[in-house]
Amino acid sequence: MVATIQVQELAQRYQRGEPVELIDVRTPAEFEEIHVTFAKNVPLDRLDPQALASGRNGQPLYVICRSGSRSKQACEKLAAAGLNVVSVEGGTLAWEAAGLPVVRGRKTISLERQVRIAAGALVLTGAVLALLVHPWWALLSAFVGAGLIFAGVTDRCGMAMLLARMPWNQRGGASSCSSASSAAPAPQKPAGTCCGG
Repeated sequence: MVATIQVQELAQRYQRGEPVELIDVRTPAEFEEIHVTFAKNVPLDRLDPQALASGRNGQPLYVICRSGSRSKQACEKLAAAGLNVVSVEGGTLAWEAAGLPVVRGRKTISLERQVRIAAGALVLTGAVLALLVHPWWALLSAFVGAGLIFAGVTDRCGMAMLLARMPWNQRGGASSCSSASSAAPAPQKPAGTCCGG
């Protein structure tokens, strides 16, 4: 089971000056749109437990995403490598809803919405081609439906993993795992889903 923390408790720890290292496992584009002021971007698809483990002294590594799904996946992977990790309950959405400080950048389409758009487009394309070209095109819609069922059951979405690697989701100054693990949090004080967590 993954340890969790509420956003208010994490903010209080940071305000008290406790050592708080927070990584955000969303795509660089999502991170650029909005993120916690002291978070470092380490996308889930580039997560390297060994790089993050080097030089750690047992202090917890806090992990956040959009709503909590991807941070739990990251925590499972990092905990399996022996790291002390804590998932931030509710993610960036909860942090923002609590009125805690965030950095805002360019607006982007969330990974969850991208999955919905792509899945809908593929299902519609399969259905239209099945009607107009050949009935076998219905298999495209069936394949997408099966993938969505798998994503719902396992909380792992192959389409989201693929979309996360697309160029439009890579913009921004994302740090690599090794640079995120060696960089200290900025010394400033604070003033979900299938796959978009």
